[in-house]
Amino acid sequence: MLRGCSKNYAFIDSQNVNLEIKRQGWSLDWRRFRVYLKEKYQVEVAYLFIGYLEENQDLYNSLQKAGFILVFKEILKYSNGTIKGNVDAELVLQAMIDFSDYDKAIIVSGDGDFACLVRHLNKKNKLEKVLAPNVKRYSALLKKAAANHLDFMSNLKKKLEYKKRAQ
Repeated sequence: MLRGCSKNYAFIDSQNVNLEIKRQGWSLDWRRFRVYLKEKYQVEVAYLFIGYLEENQDLYNSLQKAGFILVFKEILKYSNGTIKGNVDAELVLQAMIDFSDYDKAIIVSGDGDFACLVRHLNKKNKLEKVLAPNVKRYSALLKKAAANHLDFMSNLKKKLEYKKRAQ
């Protein structure tokens, strides 16, 4: 398959990405990340799996404007103030629904819950890359399943770090 002719899709676990990038002390420029996915991996469709909170509508609008397709997960708010919106099942389901529509998949997460999806994509020659946010904190299950298809966003800080734009 010619590299420039690929029709690749990205499946992004937004919470894993956001938490692990922040844990490293920087913020991701999502717009630049979308450009990076297009240029580096020929990503035509980039799904971003994210919990829905009404007060984050401006964020959702900017992510959509940057070129992401948002897949919302209903969130649970607990009495102690914690919020839970696990997107794992939605991400796996979407990757399988679209399976015949893409040449290769890029899974963006360090979560070991995706190891079964990664193994399946790898076995079917549909895995382009697993892009884990943090080289120091990702699942050994993903490391094993992704084998030589693993890379890290922590190595991309200079390219993808959010910098306030001058007014």
